[in-house]
Amino acid sequence: MSHVPRPGRRAGRTALRALAAAALTALVAAACSSPSQAPSSGAPETSAAAQNAFPVTLKHAYGETTIPAEPTRVVTIGFNEGDFALALGVVPLAEREFFGGFDWQNRPWAAAAKNGARPVPLASSELPLETIASLRPDLILGVYSFIDQPTYERLSTIAPTVAQPTANGEGAAATWQEQTRITGQALGRSDRAEQVIAETEQKLKDAAAPSFAGRTLAMDFMVDGTPYKLGTDDLRAQLFTGLGFTVPATTETLSPETLGPLDQDVIVSMGRTQEQYDSPVFQNLNAVQQGRVVNMGGYTTPFAGALGYSSPLSLPYAADEVSPQLAEVLG
Repeated sequence: MSHVPRPGRRAGRTALRALAAAALTALVAAACSSPSQAPSSGAPETSAAAQNAFPVTLKHAYGETTIPAEPTRVVTIGFNEGDFALALGVVPLAEREFFGGFDWQNRPWAAAAKNGARPVPLASSELPLETIASLRPDLILGVYSFIDQPTYERLSTIAPTVAQPTANGEGAAATWQEQTRITGQALGRSDRAEQVIAETEQKLKDAAAPSFAGRTLAMDFMVDGTPYKLGTDDLRAQLFTGLGFTVPATTETLSPETLGPLDQDVIVSMGRTQEQYDSPVFQNLNAVQQGRVVNMGGYTTPFAGALGYSSPLSLPYAADEVSPQLAEVLG
């Protein structure tokens, strides 16, 4: 298995396309914790606005799910959904393990929002249905889960379950803003969602340098010896477009001998070994020769995890990590 964080084999696509599917779905994320089941800051307060937001019906690949009232015991089975709930002030009762070697349970950008809570971890490879049932959820959210219909039907016997919008995860690209708004709808916190969006957009603007605006950026990701140029069909591109860069629309599979599409104003490289970084083909790119490359290392770093989550919590963290380096090579 590659060390690139990705949702798993059920997506039926390449390692890069599997994670990119997070950006190709309109995610619904909602979670909350109960003091009797897991450490938490407490059950969310029920406001008049939240009460008036329900019932709400969300469509997905296997039909639609109606949430009759504000959820108080929610399990998230997607791979990045917990962050969006945390961004809106709701601590997950349980959340899905994030693929790759990154220490996702201790992700630094989520520490304050968790406030010491430790949501129950759910295995990434195969969902532990008995564990989920034991938590007595009143809602199961898995829009970034890539579950199949039999799994959805089994989960639906435990609690109302929201699956991904389409069975294979494909569809119109959803931005983190759209994901936040849908999360707010599911939680009855739409006003707070708009506030979070505005604050996060401002943080990205503050992290951007004037030299970023309109410059082209190539995301060079090496996976198991195969180079990829990521496009905006991958959720990880949202950080760089939010900083003002222009990123190509479509993810491309390249070869070690055909790296020309990477030759943009700046290259952000991840996953290359030193030997691959020193290869003559890579070193002959104009951007490399002119020092316009930011090497962010492998896929187990906090930056890689923050890029993989691409949430209102993780995007400012990732921007603070990479923006100074981008400004340096473009300066």
